[in-house]
Amino acid sequence: MNINEIQDLIKFVAKAGVTEVEIERKDFKITIKSELPAKRGKVAATAKALEALEVQQMQAVLAAPAVAAATTPLAAPLAAPVAVAAEPAAAESEQDTGLIEIKSPMIGTFYRRSSPDKDAFIEVGQQVNVGDTVCVVEAMKLFNEIESEISGKVVKILVDDNSPVEYDQPLFLVEPA
Repeated sequence: MNINEIQDLIKFVAKAGVTEVEIERKDFKITIKSELPAKRGKVAATAKALEALEVQQMQAVLAAPAVAAATTPLAAPLAAPVAVAAEPAAAESEQDTGLIEIKSPMIGTFYRRSSPDKDAFIEVGQQVNVGDTVCVVEAMKLFNEIESEISGKVVKILVDDNSPVEYDQPLFLVEPA
């Protein structure tokens, strides 16, 4: 099961309002639990908070061996939904200025360059085009090149090199061309 399938599963669980889903295969086990059932019609911030919480719990289960995952209960941190719920307000203020965010499609570690001895993929003030690699996000020992979905000028880099990033966290601000 790849990261995209896992993210789709988490989104499905959040939208369906299910409180627990468990999938077990030969080499891994995933348990997605929610103490905040998502109901249709709730605000998007609640769904995003639940989704981020589910991703954090799922990453903890994947990082542990299958035996440990079966015996270790996951407790949902109460502060996570509050922190995630505050992010849309910041995103809206950036959108008011006409800037577009390039967001992380996964949880992992953010790198501005492909290796320590290479130049950064992009710098502030540089023009990017659709399909240009803007950074790398390492997730579970896999280095995923993140490509720009928009063309424009990079205005701000929001994350420090070699820093952890969350799913859907803004990485760059781009002024559309």
